[in-house]
Amino acid sequence: MQVGPDFHPQHESWSEHWSSTSIEQVTQQGTQPDTRQWWRIFGDQNLERLIAEADANNGDLKIAGLRVIEARAQLGIALAGRYPQLQQANADVLYSARKRSDGFNPRSGGYWQYGMSFSIGWELDFWGRFSRAIESADATFFAAQANRDDALVLLHAQVADTYFTLRTAEARLRIARENAQLQKRSYDIAQKLFKSGESDELDLQQAKTQYLGTLSSIPDFESQIVLARHALSVLMGRPPGPLAELDVQAGREGVIPLVDRAVLQDVPADLLLRRPDVRAAELQMAAQSALIGVAKADLYPSVSLLGSLSWSASSLTGAPNTLAVVGGPSVTWNLFDHGRITNNVRVQDARLQELTVAYQNTVREAAREADDAATALIAALQRDTILNDAQGAARRSLTLANTIYREGYSDFQRVLDAQRALFAQQDAYVVNRSNAVGSLIALYKALGGGWYTEQPLVDPATRQQMQRRTDWGELLNELDAPSSTPGPSEGSSR
Repeated sequence: MQVGPDFHPQHESWSEHWSSTSIEQVTQQGTQPDTRQWWRIFGDQNLERLIAEADANNGDLKIAGLRVIEARAQLGIALAGRYPQLQQANADVLYSARKRSDGFNPRSGGYWQYGMSFSIGWELDFWGRFSRAIESADATFFAAQANRDDALVLLHAQVADTYFTLRTAEARLRIARENAQLQKRSYDIAQKLFKSGESDELDLQQAKTQYLGTLSSIPDFESQIVLARHALSVLMGRPPGPLAELDVQAGREGVIPLVDRAVLQDVPADLLLRRPDVRAAELQMAAQSALIGVAKADLYPSVSLLGSLSWSASSLTGAPNTLAVVGGPSVTWNLFDHGRITNNVRVQDARLQELTVAYQNTVREAAREADDAATALIAALQRDTILNDAQGAARRSLTLANTIYREGYSDFQRVLDAQRALFAQQDAYVVNRSNAVGSLIALYKALGGGWYTEQPLVDPATRQQMQRRTDWGELLNELDAPSSTPGPSEGSSR
């Protein structure tokens, strides 16, 4: 029998039927691309190459994989409780010599004594102490796998977000340079007119101010590009430096796609509950639930089968050789430790309740993140058309302002105002495109997309290093194949 509670998932009723109007507006059911590799929706080979390299070399992902290996080894320790343990082994060889009245003579009175003994104990699992411990270690192992999946979700979202941050900075830099050239021409014209006495100094200083203000934004955008490249380098497990991958596909610099739908293979409620951090939180509950049973087992007597085997012999003539076998049951019961054990059970139960509340908070936070991302995406999509029209109108306004100014029907200020408006509207359009892409990435991340990789838990170089230090048997090979992480009801003690 097993003492302690059997684990049951603590899903709140709303989570199993959750839906969102905002998410429904920006998602569609489909098979391509797979949610696990959602970044393919952008059709950007540069991004796909960056993510593939990040999967192979990212340091945080390597640590998450090694923690899965560690949890599997801990499960092996728990499994060992099912079997008898060699508690003690002794062997001795002694030489004795007799002392005679005429002095010490080892040749005449010496002899050898030999002895060997083994003691074995096997605690029977009457109350499920060991099976509950295995159940807990098993859930912890699957939780480690879910945490690695969560690291993948975060890594892929970070790479994509940083990549499009880079592309946004490139686009804003291009716009700033184009407007700076445009404003430089106006500044040069104002300077000539001022020197010839055809305009006052105010026009000159205003043109100079606007040109220098736009020019000052260029170093900031250049810095953002460098910082984004550095961030991508670190995500891919490299020191900061050039990224040749970004130059493979020409014409992608400053390109920010507009994708108005996320493609899902399941309803949001199911995706939410399969989100890796949600699965990990539920598996941690399962592991803690089993520890209550481990603690409760201490309230009952433990029954062990004990045995010993001993052998002794001597080289002394006529001395007998002896072989003794002793075996029998042993009962141990901590009768006077009831208060400590009872309170330990309470401690484990309180920890389970804490994890239950933490799990429910994780699900709520996941739902909020998904709804927020969908809402932000809707707003960015609505603004895209408006801002596109606005930058077209600003461009036309500048053309008209230049024409009217040249014909002498308006002052130079209207030209400057039109230039300022064009720069602002073009920049706002690009930033909004970036916000739309960021919101789509956040939506996929919030729904747990991107947790798949073809990379093994441990890369070949690390595997060789570990195998040189330690005998890992087949454990590293056993965990090589990529697979999804089952929930507590799917995982079985092994």
